Amino acid sequence: MSVNDDVFAERWYAAWNAHDLDAIMEFYADDVEFSSPCIAALGLVESGVIVGKPMLRAYLELALARARDLRFVPESVCVGARGHTLIYRNHRGERAAEHHQLDAAGRIVRAEATYEATGSTVLKS
Repeated sequence: MSVNDDVFAERWYAAWNAHDLDAIMEFYADDVEFSSPCIAALGLVESGVIVGKPMLRAYLELALARARDLRFVPESVCVGARGHTLIYRNHRGERAAEHHQLDAAGRIVRAEATYEATGSTVLKS
């Protein structure tokens, strides 16, 4: 399946900015591996890596409840051989990037959220 990365990004941002957890979860494969320093910061898994949709849903429920003003402002879409990287600003104005590796159905099988080191509240202990 061919994925239009720009359309994917528009839909992904719309789901996140609406805080629509069911719509967000539709982007991810059942066996997704998701990594973010926020996972460790919230005390879920020390490694910052979770596997599977049930764990991802639990993390996202907690994250969305904690950041009720969460909003992503798109800056760029970078396209690679196995997926893309979305670069955006969050509700605190911090720059972030999330790399998505996609399967043949266009679902995210591996995601890695990263945050600009300078000024990020996510990366502070």
